[in-house]
Amino acid sequence: MVNKIEHIGIAVKNMDDANVLFEKLLGVPSYKMEVVESEGVSTSFFQTGTNKIELLMATNPESPIAKFLEKKGEGIHHIAFDVEDIHAEIDRLKSEGFVLINEVPKKGADNKLVVFLHPKNTNGVLVELCQEIR
Repeated sequence: MVNKIEHIGIAVKNMDDANVLFEKLLGVPSYKMEVVESEGVSTSFFQTGTNKIELLMATNPESPIAKFLEKKGEGIHHIAFDVEDIHAEIDRLKSEGFVLINEVPKKGADNKLVVFLHPKNTNGVLVELCQEIR
């Protein structure tokens, strides 16, 4: 079962500039920055109340974020939903006919296990399911 929107991911070309912009916009500094080597991405997280924004910048030209930026430019990349049991959600969504980009959860940013649903099944929106690593 989906608990809540965990975060909204925004693709950016320059992390330094984007961090300055979002710090001014939200009135809070980034609380965490990390590189996810397996995805070729650098991330920066902001939180206001229960709302979180994840900025994503490519660290290599072959990463999914680099390809997204080349095709669509900067902007909203994905919406992430927090789930209690990612494996149960994978099974449930597959039984409902959804296509997953990765059917095996992998370690993502911010201490999460993640899987992505193909946007062709979700009205063009890349959906991420994430579960806190326990």
